[in-house]
Amino acid sequence: MLELVSKVHDETRQGEAFAPFTVDPNPYKRHFYIESYGCQMNFSDSEIVASILNEEGFGATRNFEEADLIFLNTCSIREKAEQTVRKRLTEFRKLKQARPGLLVGVLGCMAERLKSKFLEEEKLVDIVVGPDAYRTLPNLITEADGGQKAINVLLSREETYADISPVRLNSNGITAFVSIMRGCNNMCSFCVVPFTRGRERSRDAQSILNECQDLFDRGYKEVTLLGQNVDSYYYIAEGATQPVTFANLLERVALISPELRVRFSTSHPKDITDDVLATMAKYENICRYIHLPLQSGSTRVLQLMNRSYSREWYKAKVDRIREYMPDCGISSDIIAGFCTETEADHQDTLDVMRYARYDMSYMFFYSERPGTLAQRRYEDDIPEDVKKRRLQEIVEMQNKLSAESNRQDLGKIFKVLIEGNSKRSELDWMGRNSQNKVIVFAKEQYDLKPGDYVQVTVHDCTQATLLGKITS
Repeated sequence: MLELVSKVHDETRQGEAFAPFTVDPNPYKRHFYIESYGCQMNFSDSEIVASILNEEGFGATRNFEEADLIFLNTCSIREKAEQTVRKRLTEFRKLKQARPGLLVGVLGCMAERLKSKFLEEEKLVDIVVGPDAYRTLPNLITEADGGQKAINVLLSREETYADISPVRLNSNGITAFVSIMRGCNNMCSFCVVPFTRGRERSRDAQSILNECQDLFDRGYKEVTLLGQNVDSYYYIAEGATQPVTFANLLERVALISPELRVRFSTSHPKDITDDVLATMAKYENICRYIHLPLQSGSTRVLQLMNRSYSREWYKAKVDRIREYMPDCGISSDIIAGFCTETEADHQDTLDVMRYARYDMSYMFFYSERPGTLAQRRYEDDIPEDVKKRRLQEIVEMQNKLSAESNRQDLGKIFKVLIEGNSKRSELDWMGRNSQNKVIVFAKEQYDLKPGDYVQVTVHDCTQATLLGKITS
């Protein structure tokens, strides 16, 4: 049976994952291989691409040396991600020279901005496809087979791929991503997403519910609802008089079954409403975890970033979350060294981190992205050594906060969803609690399997992981 691996180089979510998925065992004449770089949305898009290609009779392989088609699903959020992709494409160019007929394509966020460079100047790729044009892939492959450079980077105001059932890449059979919307309207000055993924549009609510129900029927126990800004989800069905808000959608997914855990990402602080918080607090199977990007703790810098809130407003939102759910886990995104950032601004960021007591954060120093509002309006004037020093202080602060958060869990009992074996030992299970913390615990004599829920008492911890014992 053929298998495909999606290699996730997660620049915005700092992780790397490898896992096979099975496909139709019927023999295919041509095979494809996908590597995904960047955020969870890119990973979800790769599942859509795999489904489209499967429907057209293309098989999958986990070995790029056996592939007739190689696709890189790209990320533009940071310069490092683009450098990684360019290096990988250079490696594949050598493979193309040895294997005439091999096609290499770039998908996703880098497609529009670097299409000419990839196609003409450097001749690194044969196919360039933007995130709203994946349905045209079969035709583009045909064009490339004929020797033409194939490209479609048009953005859409309607495309949500609502009717496509994704092929689950990197699947453990327990957890899955479900895309609920695409694009972004926020226009944060540092961010390229509105230009690479287009305007915000929400997917048909019933198609989301159908996908989540299907996943649960197939044995999945957790879904993560994905969007650039999930809290602004807003859908009105044809003929309906009332919209479906994110709070409504969250409740409907939770009602599929109390055995189905529900997570979501990412939230914009300005859009997460009391209705969402009340819905989370109402249903035990909606996880007590919110990813609430801060970016900067300085009101002045937040204004330059066009984040639409102040430091005081953000701290009040943290307070509101904990009023509804005192046990809610909160994580963040933080950028060090944005344009004109002073030492006082940097200290403001450290101050908000202490106030919010983040369980974890994704932390970076500012990387100017071509085409963004910041690139057009501001000078990237903070020296790199200063950026790196400030980032290190942010990392050290987060390490301290993470360790404190984990120590506070010692002696507590958590309901854990078993996801699989621990990475370090097959004698231990690994799972997460509602707050999204990883817990490792011995299997002992219990007859358990991935997908089971179990009560675990935490008896020890590292900076990143809780260690526990099954509570009988």
